[in-house]
Amino acid sequence: MKTGVMICGHGSRSQSAVDEFATLARKLPALLPPEWETDYGYLEFANPLIRDGLDALREKGCERILAVPGMLFAAMHSKNDIPTVLSTYAAKHGIDVRYGRELGVDPKMIAAAAARIREALDAAPSDVPLHETCLVVIGRGASDPDANGNVAKVARMLHEGLGTGWLEVGYSGVTFPLVEPCLEHAAKLGYRRVVVFPYFLFSGILIDRIYGFTDRVAAANPGIEFLKAPYLGAHEGVLATFAERATEQVGEVPPPNCALCKYRTTVLGFEAEVGAPQESHHHHVEGQGANAPGSNVADCALCDDFCTGLCRLEAGGHHHHHDHGHTHDHGHHHHHGDGHHHHHDHAHPEYPHARHPHGPESARRAAKPE
Repeated sequence: MKTGVMICGHGSRSQSAVDEFATLARKLPALLPPEWETDYGYLEFANPLIRDGLDALREKGCERILAVPGMLFAAMHSKNDIPTVLSTYAAKHGIDVRYGRELGVDPKMIAAAAARIREALDAAPSDVPLHETCLVVIGRGASDPDANGNVAKVARMLHEGLGTGWLEVGYSGVTFPLVEPCLEHAAKLGYRRVVVFPYFLFSGILIDRIYGFTDRVAAANPGIEFLKAPYLGAHEGVLATFAERATEQVGEVPPPNCALCKYRTTVLGFEAEVGAPQESHHHHVEGQGANAPGSNVADCALCDDFCTGLCRLEAGGHHHHHDHGHTHDHGHHHHHGDGHHHHHDHAHPEYPHARHPHGPESARRAAKPE
């Protein structure tokens, strides 16, 4: 059975992020069995799409495709959107498409993150002891406490492993605390240095946001040295983890994905989402890139130097209701369902802390003056 590996990226309106993901995908075959084929695609905002990569693998004669979500942690994109694309494609073409784990909390990923933080420390203009340094780890942020909790776990392991004086954890969107209130809090703790590390795979608008808020808080606190650590990128530990997520799928007992999930088990504050239907809602932004209307900060009337996220508040957020009126197999790839079909009116539940003062609402402070 000819095997293909499909790397499923999120996609970005930032061309640099798209290029970086493509570079990683091109480096991956060297870590896989030589007879395997490899391709990649994006869920939204960029081309090629995931189904384009699947087409390429099928045209090369692949009868079995091992799909890997190009995500650090499992939240809506890896739990809902990507499995929907894969299961729809597999059913249409009668091909065996399997779905692996996200990168997750893994020693190789933590080692890669530590290397990036050390890069920033080694390049620092002054010598500040680690015990006088506050580490700030910024994750993506999701409406899923499982993913947000894993950011905090990775951050704790970095903090304890490196021996920094204090740790703060923030997020670039959706949840709380967001970047600015997190950094403002860190600045009050009395540490001589603050190292800001974005736990992200690639560049893009969210990295710009993290570094932009870092510069803003640094300017307001000139007595503290702020360092901006680089994001993960195609570090060898990241590549090794991607490769493992493919090869482990053909082992005797493939590891389950999403062990702690709000769709499958009762999670504090998210009880209403147990058993909620899982499906994708990204068709309207498939393939849209950096040139899409409203994609650039230069076109924004709300922000100056970087995207603060205020536009999501002004647009009413991303919560919406759809009457989809179709059946969907929720259990084909993702290990949550039992393979039964649902016919339903589907609504995204509102994130329960959407109005937390240190969450998205904090972006209102960053608006351009009238």
